[in-house]
Amino acid sequence: MRHRLSGRQLNRDATARAALFNNLVTALITYGRIETTQAKAKELGRYAEPVITWSISVHDRVAKGDKASKEEKAKIGHAYRMAKQTVMTKDALDKLFKEVAPHFASRKGGYTRVLKTRVRKGDAAPMAFIELVGLNGQPTA
Repeated sequence: MRHRLSGRQLNRDATARAALFNNLVTALITYGRIETTQAKAKELGRYAEPVITWSISVHDRVAKGDKASKEEKAKIGHAYRMAKQTVMTKDALDKLFKEVAPHFASRKGGYTRVLKTRVRKGDAAPMAFIELVGLNGQPTA
């Protein structure tokens, strides 16, 4: 019985699932919108939201640049390390802290949106887009 076990298994062991979602979060931050299966898209939000929250938590300190105090620089470094556990590339990490965090600074969650798209031809899997809300000129509503 799977009582009190949260999250989808997706027919993978724990390490394969972690690698899958780390790569999906990296792709989502890099491109702003990706297409995957509905199950993966719905689960991906649980991994992407905390990473974006880490970047938002130090957004005002990052904006100060060299004028930040020693304690503020320590908090920025901590947020970078926490986000780096999930985000796999340096480019995506830089985009997360320089573009995504300022965009979502005024929001208190709800950074992603899942849109159902089609049925995949090969295996009839339901597909969906997952996107960062309002990024790249998309409407925010």
